[in-house]
Order: sequence, then structure tokens, then C-alpha cells
Amino acid sequence: MKVKTILVSQPEPSSEKSPYSRLREKSKLIVDFRPFIHVEGLNGKDVRQQKIDFNNFQNIILTSRNAVDHFFRLCKEMRFTVPDSTKYFCQSEAVAFYLQKYVIYRKRKIYVGERSIKDLDDTFKKFSDETYLFPTSDLLKPEIPKFLDKMKVNWKRAIFYHTVVSDLSDLRDVYYDILVFFSPSGIESLFKNFPDFKQKNTRIAVYGNSTAKAAEDAGLKINIKAPMVETPSMTMAIEKYIEKVNK
Repeated sequence: MKVKTILVSQPEPSSEKSPYSRLREKSKLIVDFRPFIHVEGLNGKDVRQQKIDFNNFQNIILTSRNAVDHFFRLCKEMRFTVPDSTKYFCQSEAVAFYLQKYVIYRKRKIYVGERSIKDLDDTFKKFSDETYLFPTSDLLKPEIPKFLDKMKVNWKRAIFYHTVVSDLSDLRDVYYDILVFFSPSGIESLFKNFPDFKQKNTRIAVYGNSTAKAAEDAGLKINIKAPMVETPSMTMAIEKYIEKVNK
């Protein structure tokens, strides 16, 4: 069956030059965006109950823009001034550049992984005697904690925000040819909103092994998967699939 409509379970990109815009124009598709999950921040009282004292940490580990936003939000709420000497260990360039929203980038010590936080192993070793705060959601994959423990990093997790299922009830009678997922939480949201969901002719696109596993565990048939060697991005994987079925 040909593909005409796609629903991406993420916020719409702010740039008109996003890969999805090019995909939409090239293949003459309707591409809609709707976050299946969202985050809700905790307050200072919640943080204190976790026995978190910002004064005890010299470095901050940041793996997402949400972590950046909620770290600085809570610092402001709790009237904590982040020292200029604080070092930031960022998972990617996107996260590091996002820091510019809160700090003068060129005046801070910011370390960036090429693909993941694990790329900074030598830097962690250099500052092995220092303390690290790791702001996260209530949902956290085990890979990074395992890495930090393996590196014998003196770190502490701080839950600053919760990942919450979004209300999608207005989509109950809306049909899309492809549903695109980027996390197990997105799959969970689908079935929490629509417990009676039947895949039928809907194609499922997933990004990452954990998302694929969640989809398979939920009984979904995966039609499009990324990243792959030939299709490292989701838009490339979708485009390749469409070229095949929309002949």
C-alpha cells in the first residue's frame, strides 16, 4: 500500500529546512507531528528530598536539552548560583550548544562526546577525584550509569523531571499510514491512550534497538527501522521505504 500520511511522535522541528520538510516536499506527503510523551518538572522540595545539595558537585553531566533546562530552572528556584568553575560534560554537540541559552559558552569548561558521553572516558579520568551531578528524568537507560561506575566516577543521579504520557484522545479516529517512534515511552503512550489499538495496515517506524524491542513486545510489526548502515537517520529510512512502496 502506498504511503500518503505520516505521524511523527515528536514535536515539530522549528527549522523549515528539517529533513522532514524535504521528505514532505519530495514525496508529496502529509507529515504531522505530535509528542506522545512530555516532561513535567519537579520542584525544589522534591529535589531536597533526594538529598541533593548543588554545593557538593563540581561537574554536571548533561545528556539532553531537557536536562539542561531543568537543571538551570531548579538552580534559579533554589537560589543557587552556578560557579563559573563548573565543568559540563555533554553527550553531544547539540546539548553543548544548547547550554548557550544559560551560560557564556566560551567562558565555561565544556566537554563534548562525539557520539555519546562514553567518548569522554579520558576526560573523566583526568578529573577522577571530582564530583559529578547527573540530572535525569525518572526514566534512565542503564548504559550511562554502568559506564560511570566502570570509570569509578564519583557521581550522583538527580531526578529533575518526569516523563509523562500525553493525552492523544483527539487522535482516536484519525488514521495515518506510518507511525514513527523514537523511544519505548512512545510505544507505551500509544497503548495507554488506545488500549484496543490494532495495527492492521499501519506501518510502524522505530529508531533504536530499545524502541524496536518495545514495539515487538507490544505485538507490533516493524516495517521501518533506523539507524541502519544504509539509512542512519529516520528520514532516510522512511524515504527508502516510500521509494519502494509508492512506485
